[in-house]
Amino acid sequence: MITSNIEITRVTSQSEIIDIRDLQALNLKQNITYEEATVQGFLTAEYTINYLEEMNSVSPSIIAKDGEKVIGYSLVATKEIRKGHVLLEGLFDAIDECTYNGKLLRDVNYVVVGQLCVAKEYRGLGLVQQLYGHFRDCLSNKFVYLVTDVAKANVRSLKAHKKRGFQVINELTYDDVGFDIVLWDWNATNQDFYKKS
Repeated sequence: MITSNIEITRVTSQSEIIDIRDLQALNLKQNITYEEATVQGFLTAEYTINYLEEMNSVSPSIIAKDGEKVIGYSLVATKEIRKGHVLLEGLFDAIDECTYNGKLLRDVNYVVVGQLCVAKEYRGLGLVQQLYGHFRDCLSNKFVYLVTDVAKANVRSLKAHKKRGFQVINELTYDDVGFDIVLWDWNATNQDFYKKS
């Protein structure tokens, strides 16, 4: 049951990390139907509890909670943890080779969305936009860009990212699957946009 007690915050406990892992497992591409993946989107990378703990010890993830239950998350991945997962390391390597505003991104202080997910029963409530808004509020004083990748087949996710202000800057391929690399320039976005968020 959806309540009005939804809070956007950052991870502070082990139980929240476990909730993230459990929500992730429910939404991995291999664990859902083709139809659901096509309509609702899907997750590609599977992270262990140990790796999620490492990520959160460096910079706590942004989460949406309904009471005590994590019902959405946006994982904060910094350069310090890039070598903990093969897909994330590949993404960091690909981002480092991209240019934006005439600079190689390897020379710029950026942060990566390691993964984003909202529980099925909470989709359509604007939580993706709220998670990203909180991500920016918490981290824009340390980083200039927020970067991630979206599977080309995940049309719903790409649409949500573009709505928030991300733009496609490049592409990459993992295991014959195409991804768009998307970047949100926190300095270039119209400040009025955030007042509406």
